[in-house]
Amino acid sequence: MDPTDNRLLPGACDGKHQVRISVDRGGTFTDCVGVFPVEPSTTNPSSERTAVVKLLSEDPAHYPDAPREGIRRILEIATGRPHPRDAPLDTSNIESIRMGTTVATNALLERKGEPCALVVTHGFQDLLKIGNQARPRIFDLSISKPEVLYQQVVQIDERVTLVGYAMDPRPSAHQQTGGSSDVVVGRSGEQVRVLKTPDWECVRKQLQQVYDSGIRSIAVCLMHAYTFTAHEDKVGDIASSIGFTHITLSSRLSPMIKIVPRAHSATADAYLTPGIRRYVDGFASGFDAGFRDIRVDFMQSDGGLTPVDHFSGLRAILSGPAAGVVGYSVTSYCASRQVPLVGFDMGGTSTDVSRFGGEFEHVFETTTAGVTIQAPQLDINTVAAGGGSRLFFRNGLMVVGPESAGAFPGPACYRNGGPLCITDANLLLGRLRAEHFPHIFGPNENQPLDIDTTRSLFAELANEINGGASTGNKSLDTAGQEKSVEEIALGFLQVANETMCRPIRTLTEARGHDVQKHALACFGGAGGQHACAVAANLGIRRVFVHRLASVLSAVGLGLSEVVHEEQSPSAAVWSTAANQALSVRLDELSTAARKKLASQGFSDPQIRLQKYLNMRYDGTDTALMVPCGGDCLARFESMHQQEFGFVLKDRRIIVDDLRVRAVGSLAEAKLGQVYDELDVLPRRRLQDPQVHPAFVDSVSVYFQGGYRKTAVLKLGALQPGDVVLGPTIVLDRNSTVLVEPDWEATVTSSQLVLDRVSATAGAAAAAAQTDSIRRSPTKVDPIYLSVLANRFMSIAEQMGRTLEKTSVSTNIKERLDFSCALFDQHGNLVANAPHIPVHLGSMSHAVKFQLQRINLREGDVILVNHPQAGGTHLPDITLISPVFREGRIIFFVASRGHHADIGGILPGSMPPNSRELFQEGASSMGMKIVDGGEFQEANVRHMLVDEPAQYPGCSGTRNYRDVLSDLKAQIAANHRGIALLSQLCAEYGLEMVQEYMGHIQDTAEAAVRALLKETRKRHGTGQLKGHDFMDDGSKINLCVDIGDDGSAQFDFTGTSPEVYGNTNAPPSVTHSAIIYCLRCMVQSDLPLNQGCLAPVKVVIPEYSLLSPSPNAAVVGGNVLTSQRLCDVILMAFGIAAASQGCMNNLTFGIPAIEEDGVRYEGWGYYETIAGGHGGGRDWPRGQDGVHTNMTNTKITDPEILERRYPVILHQFSLREGSGGAGKHPGGNGCIRDIEFLEGMSVSLLTERRAFPPPGLNGGGSAACGLNLWKRRLCSSESNAADTQHAAELDKTGAARTQVLNLGGKNTVFVNPGDHIVVMTPGGGGYGK
Repeated sequence: MDPTDNRLLPGACDGKHQVRISVDRGGTFTDCVGVFPVEPSTTNPSSERTAVVKLLSEDPAHYPDAPREGIRRILEIATGRPHPRDAPLDTSNIESIRMGTTVATNALLERKGEPCALVVTHGFQDLLKIGNQARPRIFDLSISKPEVLYQQVVQIDERVTLVGYAMDPRPSAHQQTGGSSDVVVGRSGEQVRVLKTPDWECVRKQLQQVYDSGIRSIAVCLMHAYTFTAHEDKVGDIASSIGFTHITLSSRLSPMIKIVPRAHSATADAYLTPGIRRYVDGFASGFDAGFRDIRVDFMQSDGGLTPVDHFSGLRAILSGPAAGVVGYSVTSYCASRQVPLVGFDMGGTSTDVSRFGGEFEHVFETTTAGVTIQAPQLDINTVAAGGGSRLFFRNGLMVVGPESAGAFPGPACYRNGGPLCITDANLLLGRLRAEHFPHIFGPNENQPLDIDTTRSLFAELANEINGGASTGNKSLDTAGQEKSVEEIALGFLQVANETMCRPIRTLTEARGHDVQKHALACFGGAGGQHACAVAANLGIRRVFVHRLASVLSAVGLGLSEVVHEEQSPSAAVWSTAANQALSVRLDELSTAARKKLASQGFSDPQIRLQKYLNMRYDGTDTALMVPCGGDCLARFESMHQQEFGFVLKDRRIIVDDLRVRAVGSLAEAKLGQVYDELDVLPRRRLQDPQVHPAFVDSVSVYFQGGYRKTAVLKLGALQPGDVVLGPTIVLDRNSTVLVEPDWEATVTSSQLVLDRVSATAGAAAAAAQTDSIRRSPTKVDPIYLSVLANRFMSIAEQMGRTLEKTSVSTNIKERLDFSCALFDQHGNLVANAPHIPVHLGSMSHAVKFQLQRINLREGDVILVNHPQAGGTHLPDITLISPVFREGRIIFFVASRGHHADIGGILPGSMPPNSRELFQEGASSMGMKIVDGGEFQEANVRHMLVDEPAQYPGCSGTRNYRDVLSDLKAQIAANHRGIALLSQLCAEYGLEMVQEYMGHIQDTAEAAVRALLKETRKRHGTGQLKGHDFMDDGSKINLCVDIGDDGSAQFDFTGTSPEVYGNTNAPPSVTHSAIIYCLRCMVQSDLPLNQGCLAPVKVVIPEYSLLSPSPNAAVVGGNVLTSQRLCDVILMAFGIAAASQGCMNNLTFGIPAIEEDGVRYEGWGYYETIAGGHGGGRDWPRGQDGVHTNMTNTKITDPEILERRYPVILHQFSLREGSGGAGKHPGGNGCIRDIEFLEGMSVSLLTERRAFPPPGLNGGGSAACGLNLWKRRLCSSESNAADTQHAAELDKTGAARTQVLNLGGKNTVFVNPGDHIVVMTPGGGGYGK
């Protein structure tokens, strides 16, 4: 775009629909790009002109609608004629309008959508309130969860279920071959049994009541409607006849298994689409009658356009960001070079990152604003770091975001009294130039950015940082090496850049891609100031910045294609025969998709089809969308190897969905033109920028090491072939690009291409700074402390992603019951990803135990799970890897995962009535699973299979294959951690990394000491006491003695003796509970590490419940006693009433059997069930139906549960009235009612069935939990003794239902038709 180009639309084209307009309506600004024909001239041979308009998205004093105003201004630019605001816009010159909008996203974030109702199967009215039962942030004691979108719920008394189940070792025995009237074949090919057909007249009355209340939009989501649609279709027909104006049927919107995300999606559509329709109608009303004759398309979240009348709220959530992905992929990717791109879109409040490697990367289940969306979306990760992200100094660390100053008041320099933000840091350092920024600030909107206020606030922050005021720990003071305001501002930018790098590593390295082989495509208003630094952090050597980078999403709209998708569910097992049937179904979907685009005016040559099969290994939930064409099986295995690092040759492959993406293109986009231009472009280095016409100014800009003389150049005056050396600032109308030292920028006709050249002065200055820090290791540099804290956490997170993706079991891959961490050379915890709390404080015990016990050498990996060796319970197996350099240990990394079965007396290794440790499965005090790099499988098999089977009534692991695979996944996670730590040492030096591991622990210690001092002051005493009882009457007693210096003794003297049962908890569990509670009470960002326990002394009486003998059973101690410990600690500190105090462990399954000489493998299932959250001092009420304290595992989706196992889930809802009363009432527990269709063993390991969760400060106790067995008895089994039981005779007299209370811990054998009902405890109330 040439800013001097003033050519108009030629007269011959006037009124001939020749202007193509693209509009990206963002949260703050609306960007408009218009392209129209012009007459070539001698100075400008181009026959097309591009006009850009940028305006505020909300400015009601001047215009009612920003996109329409932008179009009006484009038309004025194109024609040279005024288009009055108060008259309908003339459409005679408009060829097309393409639009992306945040209207749906904003409505979702602000909860300003259409009032709607959810229609759902009876028993699931609270399904979306419970969701996956995990809390969003494990250290948030208040447990903030987004509100649901619907206002009313209608329960339809209907039910269907699937015939047979995936885990069936003999599936043919359960398939219906006859003509049963209650069995039909669903869309997926699965057989469906109709258990109950609704009373349709009753349904009509229910819907009429909703309509009469004023609601006009409904979402319908019934169990298994992805395959059986008849009931949803009928509900839709009735709703339509009543007069509902918007009806979303989940079976049409998102025909994929999993009712929770499907119901979320249907509700989101019902909530958002009416508002989208009103917005579109209002937008259209500002044009003349010709509007209906021009093409108007909207961008969807999947990166494709759709006609305006097909646009829905569900598909609009990533509308704007998706257009940006299209923009950079078309303008910067070259298929022949195959250099993948990382998209980096940095705006005012957040940064979006994405990846493009030749094809758009889609995801099909995402969470936005607390709502799980099941629909195709481009894989775009958002991090809360943008120009308006706030800067803080907390607990000795420099923190960026997630809080944002927003558009108002904005950063401090905006003259509205705002806080320090990233924009202020760039302004202070000279990277953002006030004299070249629009003068739109102040009361009269005519003043420049206010650098004086910015400098003053940074000076205040510098005084705080240099004095160590926020740490309260003199060892962290920076006296003697005080930081200037410039160093501090640069430090915040370094922290921000590292924060933005973390999601990029997730998109690349965590998925098997080498990030250094990518180029960075930078756009957005703030991205150009950070592009070089972010690329350098990642090892990327080339950055593309489009000339229209600040409006690239609008540019992308103009380059996008129209897309229509058809999708159908499947349950086919992959085979040659199945492939043929699937091909027929894909052809049918292709015909429907092609027909849809043809109706929009596309001819056959303009349409191309992309066919996919959504494939996964049997027994897993991780499906991959595999492009068809060629060998789909080989393609699936190749993709699985790339994404997860392994293939399972002996597993069946399931096809979950068939998908056809039809793409209509009006003009073929030309990819990779920038590469072609670079190949032939003659280069001219600007040795003296001051004599170049683009020169504006010469200024001082602060970089690592000090101020550097920096040229300021106008992008519009630079010519293709100009090469600009860093440091240089390149200005455009709407953005600033910083070319840092050691970088150069080559100007092309469309892009600014930044390349990293050999390191010179900038790198030398950075190295000198690092050397200076190394020479004074006792002094803490807050910048490096903050950056390295981020890096340590990033390493733990990447270890976790490696474990998640390479594991195979449901427990680890889907329930995410694992943790990863890194430790210093002494075994102290340094950083862990926020995984499972009960693991966090105990893993250090395991590392230190092995450090004293085993002679370690390079390449070793230690396996340990014994409670006396730092374990929690036996299914949690820890793998520890020492990191060596020059023959000595420099670090440790470790991973812990809950394995589904490690032997013992019951499947699942979670026996409710174990008395001895051997009954709970295999155990190890520590063995080398890898010895000097050699995997010791014989020893592993002996430990897992042979040793447990030696004990009476016990078996070895019942699923050795999966356990072995998951152990190898843990080894892979540890290897990943070692590689990243080695990379970090190469970058910063071993000595500095080790020193800062210590400093980070010091910051945690200082924060905990400050917390303890404040607690002593608030209570007026250093003596805190608390106690509670287990259901067997065992007492947990705690006395906390807080000293003046912020130290504390946690004394559990008075706790009951070890029990002859399994609720004994090893000391490592007590330490986990203490470190978790202390970290939660700090209430600010703080790396959880060993420093949290440094000021704490723990006293536990030997051979007590909390320090049992070596052979004591402990499985319940980890999942039950740990929860009670947290309740006792938080109540002693006066923070919160008791939560449910339990994990409600439920296991069921069948053993392996042999029949007619054939062995059939058994199977087991394990879940934990949410309950009530206690009311607290600082939050208005406890949360309903959520996991609390020491666990945060997800629960299996109801439809997946019924597909895999022979069960029917009749109810999963909140247990109303179970929370304790109080000023801040406790949350409600849950009700989970499961019917079993086959005989099997069921075990329950629960607590709070005798003693209720107590309230605090006058608050009421919650309801106890209750476990019921509804046992169905045939008439032949009935006898006189049955009358002594609670029983009901059914109307036919053929069966009796015997209701038995199972207590807290029990194992029973259920028969077909029996129900297990688990009612979980609520949370106690706080205050009168």
